[in-house]
Amino acid sequence: MVSSRPLLVVQMGYPPAVLQESIGDQAAWFAQALGPSCPVRVVRPFLGETLPAAHELSAVVISGSWSMVTDHEPWSDATGAWVRMLMDNRVPLLGICYGHQLMSWALGGEVGYHPEGPEIGQKTVWCAPRPGTDPLLGSFPESFDAFLTHEQSVLAPPPGAEVLGSSAHDSHQIIRYSPEALSVQFHPEFSGQIMREIIRYRANKHAMPVQQQAELETGISQTPWSAQILQRFATHYARGQADNAVAG
Repeated sequence: MVSSRPLLVVQMGYPPAVLQESIGDQAAWFAQALGPSCPVRVVRPFLGETLPAAHELSAVVISGSWSMVTDHEPWSDATGAWVRMLMDNRVPLLGICYGHQLMSWALGGEVGYHPEGPEIGQKTVWCAPRPGTDPLLGSFPESFDAFLTHEQSVLAPPPGAEVLGSSAHDSHQIIRYSPEALSVQFHPEFSGQIMREIIRYRANKHAMPVQQQAELETGISQTPWSAQILQRFATHYARGQADNAVAG
């Protein structure tokens, strides 16, 4: 499916300043991951920017955040209400990390702190059996590696949602809500450099043992299947945009 409307990235906050200095922000990460053939429009609701109407959109990605869904910040809850409107209008949606949790909460699921604590680093995600016609996951292997960093999780998916992936830590890594809407707990937009810098940031902030930090950094390699989810979403719904696409 090709559209003249750019892919919309809903940026749900800024990273801490020290990370912005070294690796930029979410808008830059998505632009790098998608490349010049897929220009994006970026909206930042946490700054009061207006979320577009459904008819203006080809497809939407909701980013990660350093906020928590359960804090119910007004801009976040308003974005959740907007998600419900997009679902009613069958706008293609991909939620990532915070976006994954926000979509699940907005559609009736439960989100909260994981009882076993945060999940960070390169981890294995196992795929549930599914029809081979799934536009994003149809030809995926039984398992693949992905980059993760999160404190909260989807504790219970919304009614009617289908869980398509899990990790040893989190049983709700991939959730499909409709033929057009999917969310993932991991970060398909991350590069190894982004993951490494976030590990270092969290190690410093939380006094992580040196050996644990070293093991997490050593474990970083390529995550091509994870990256494919974002690429396939863009290709299937929003690739080939017109020249008037707006960069964030």
